[in-house]
Amino acid sequence: MARVAAGARLHFGFQNLSLAHERLYGSLGVGLDAPRVVVTADPADEVRCNHDAAREYARRAVELLGVAGAEVTVEETLPRHVGLGSGTQLALTVLAAVAQAHDCDPTVRERAPKLGRGGRSGVGVATFESGGFVVDSGHPTERFTADRPARGEWSVPAVAARHGIPDNWRFVVVLPDSDPGRNGEAEDESMRSVVERADPALADEIAAVVTRRVLPAIAEGDAERFGAAVAEVGRLNGAWYADEQGGVYRPPVGELVAELAKSPAIAGAGQSSWGPAVYGVTTERRADAAREAAREALSTAGVGGEVLLAGPRNRGARIED
Repeated sequence: MARVAAGARLHFGFQNLSLAHERLYGSLGVGLDAPRVVVTADPADEVRCNHDAAREYARRAVELLGVAGAEVTVEETLPRHVGLGSGTQLALTVLAAVAQAHDCDPTVRERAPKLGRGGRSGVGVATFESGGFVVDSGHPTERFTADRPARGEWSVPAVAARHGIPDNWRFVVVLPDSDPGRNGEAEDESMRSVVERADPALADEIAAVVTRRVLPAIAEGDAERFGAAVAEVGRLNGAWYADEQGGVYRPPVGELVAELAKSPAIAGAGQSSWGPAVYGVTTERRADAAREAAREALSTAGVGGEVLLAGPRNRGARIED
């Protein structure tokens, strides 16, 4: 039996969504040690799986690997469509487990597009491979098409920069009781609409934040500056998405972000991907206070939900026999 475990990821935003610039997308994010996806697989003569979404990924994995089948069990999974990368992490974990069960190389970066993953953002694939803080290179703008390419007809954006995250950093994650974030065809339609009218000036502002603030802060291990910088990247991204999600942050995220930002225990707060997950950057020493601030933010907003505290994940998925 093969067993594979992978962590969630946070997506801080894109570097450019305007067709006026040479490269499109280019995402930033980090790997988390929790929550996790855990999948086991045994060789079999057909595909058997206890999880609907994983079953389809297992079928595709078996086809891609050229093996007879697998019995796949999902032991743990991420909450779906909340901004933690559930689809990509599940797809790649299933692929890696099936490959390991058959003593094959999963080559996840090459096969992720065939599983329908890694089209716009390469953060999920990169954190599955090696964890850490990642900036990907995006795609040449000339490849943009109004219609989503057929599955597999793209490559995962290359990693432009990766840094290990200091072990004493923590990320408080708030999952408010709210509608799921956009996904599938709805996400594709929203992204197409955003890209076709995106203000290129915002990309110039984001580029300055990434090069002058985000990268120096992670290189120097400065949680305060890093948190403030990625929060600014998210806020600027929100100006692109405002018409699609009802504001710079989707409701009720804006109120939660504002409340978290008031806490001295939190260096920076924002929305992960389409949300509704909200993150706050903190440290081990301030983790308890940050978690309490997150609970108070939910209470102030009058919203139910869950608060998680995660450490950084500086390695890729763990594969066990």
